[in-house]
Amino acid sequence: MIHQSMQNRLTRVATAATLTVCAFLVAPALAQSAQPAAQDAPALRAQMRQLIASARDQVFPALVNISVVTVDYWQGKETKGRSTGSGTIISRDGYVLTNAHVTDSGKKFTCTLSDKSEIPASLVGEDPLTDLAVLKLDLKFFKGTLSFATLGDSDTLNVGDSVMAMGSPFSLSRSVTLGIVSNTERVFAASDDEFEGMSLDLDQRTGLFARWIQHDAAINPGNSGGPLVSMDGQVVGVNTRGGSNMSFAVPSNIAREVSKSLIANSEVPRSWLGLNFRQIQRTGFDKGVLVTSVDQEGPAYKAGLRAGDLLLSINNEPLTVRFVEEVPPLLKRLADLPVGKPAELLYQRDGKESKLSVVPEKLLKDRGDRTALRSWGLSVQDITPVMARNRRLKDTSGVLVVGIRAGAGAATAEPALSGGDIIRKIDGKDIADMTAIVAAYESIMSQEKLPDYMLVEFDRDGKQMATLVKPKADKPEDPPREVPKAWLGVATQVVLKDLAKRLNIPESTGFRITRVYPGTKAAAADLRVGDIIVSVNNEKIAPKGNQDSKTLERKIRSLAIDQEATLTVLRDAKPVDVKVALERTRLGPDEARRDQNRDFEMTVRELTFFDRDDNKWDESVSGVLVEQVEEAGWAGLGGLGSGDLIQKIGEHVITDLASYRAAMDNIAKTQPERISFVVLRGIRTQYKFVEPEWKPSADTKEPAKK
Repeated sequence: MIHQSMQNRLTRVATAATLTVCAFLVAPALAQSAQPAAQDAPALRAQMRQLIASARDQVFPALVNISVVTVDYWQGKETKGRSTGSGTIISRDGYVLTNAHVTDSGKKFTCTLSDKSEIPASLVGEDPLTDLAVLKLDLKFFKGTLSFATLGDSDTLNVGDSVMAMGSPFSLSRSVTLGIVSNTERVFAASDDEFEGMSLDLDQRTGLFARWIQHDAAINPGNSGGPLVSMDGQVVGVNTRGGSNMSFAVPSNIAREVSKSLIANSEVPRSWLGLNFRQIQRTGFDKGVLVTSVDQEGPAYKAGLRAGDLLLSINNEPLTVRFVEEVPPLLKRLADLPVGKPAELLYQRDGKESKLSVVPEKLLKDRGDRTALRSWGLSVQDITPVMARNRRLKDTSGVLVVGIRAGAGAATAEPALSGGDIIRKIDGKDIADMTAIVAAYESIMSQEKLPDYMLVEFDRDGKQMATLVKPKADKPEDPPREVPKAWLGVATQVVLKDLAKRLNIPESTGFRITRVYPGTKAAAADLRVGDIIVSVNNEKIAPKGNQDSKTLERKIRSLAIDQEATLTVLRDAKPVDVKVALERTRLGPDEARRDQNRDFEMTVRELTFFDRDDNKWDESVSGVLVEQVEEAGWAGLGGLGSGDLIQKIGEHVITDLASYRAAMDNIAKTQPERISFVVLRGIRTQYKFVEPEWKPSADTKEPAKK
């Protein structure tokens, strides 16, 4: 509890802070006021609330929460996941502005609007270089008038201006935070003050053309893509990243231009010259910009420009970049040059000025498409020029291996393929790109009789290698089952010296019974929880360490099924002989048969004796146990989880693995729009329903390229 004097002090500090903020926000309205600020506190608070509420209400109804089902291709398979972000409706047509890293790898998008309605959306386009993307709401699912916000002029922002950040932090419902603009032209530079931009991953650059708006309105994971709002109710930025009281937004003037291009073209066409620059600060030059590197395959290099040159003008427009903050606008200026139209550059080399003509090429995307070749257990990716440069490859031919599935042909080959390998040929045929390897995959897998092996030639760190790959992995077999042996229907724990002393049997070690399984012959005998087994048929069982934890089990297994054994147990520190008939070993989870359904991305297994005992289910409880569910697969999105006991699917009662397989086969044939599952979860029976996205039969072999 806070002491009263301290409470009074905190109250005074809080009041002073409130008055300071109020005065800052509404100072123009008070310019003519002669009364002390303390006497106007209620009025100031009311005006502050009104100002914030007015700005909030112009944008807040247009704020959406975006739920994304992602598809990526790792470990030789299609992998689904879930993520969330925020966005802003920017037109009455239902276009939603958000971040590219929110939509990245997205397959399915659902937007939750201000009235809590959930509307499906489709991807219009994304621009990773500015980390912006546009979605389109499917308005046939929306009834009513759609609210949308207006993109303002980010160039009018000044350091110290109040702004609000809106979004759905940590996937929670919509929220608003208040802060001020800390910097209107934030860039990220290397230790030598050279502009370096940012990256979303190894290959994907971002932030090349933006000077970020830095502010201190709190944003967290889930806020990405949400609007930054000025006090006049205009969207002045798109929040992208933040932390440690530093948040960053893409300026609305860039967002406006990019969103228009994405809506019109599904992309942002840009030019590429193959140049990097450094500002002239501390270089000794008083004009121009220093060329720090030139890509040898780029248009500028072919035209004659070299690292160390001083670029002075573009198409007769003088150019001077003194500070690192001026580099992004230069990069944007070059990217805006018309593709294929010669541009005239004036440059200086060794004190002499010269001109050259360069023909800009289209800027290609940084990151190549990915797919999974399911039967081969292989994930591959197209190689872009950026990826080739990052890996010092001579060209973009071949496909990059990004993942291998354990146990598949690519993993069991000798040598095995691995991430980073570049596949060049399959069975002597060149693999130039993703299209070529998908065609080879379909051709080989459509053969009536698959070949035993394929010859795969690949590059690994500059070494040209070859291996033989099985086109289809051996069908996984059910786990082997042990030959039935004698079993005692109890669970035990090892009792060593220290524990024995505390149990008042300092001279004995053994196995303490922790459970007598009901319905077993052990339960029919006079064995009790707490008994400590010290001998079997007069043969002492005395473990000396945890390494001897299987001694009792091995001894019992050496006897015969149905044989009567005499166990000597310590009960209340006194020896008691108990005769018990042994029985055959019971099936355990490790030996249970399983079924993996790739459509529903779910693995189930048969129910065992020990599952029943652990969950206190009697023999009347039947079904199959869910062992693994991919979070964003059909079953996962429908709410099924590991540990659920499936008892009914649609109209099919599930009693065992055979009835489960029959039900799933029927579903695959009929392809219903919605499938109900009745599961036992803990002590409750729950009803779930799954909504599959059935693919056309022609597409079932392989996921389509993004």
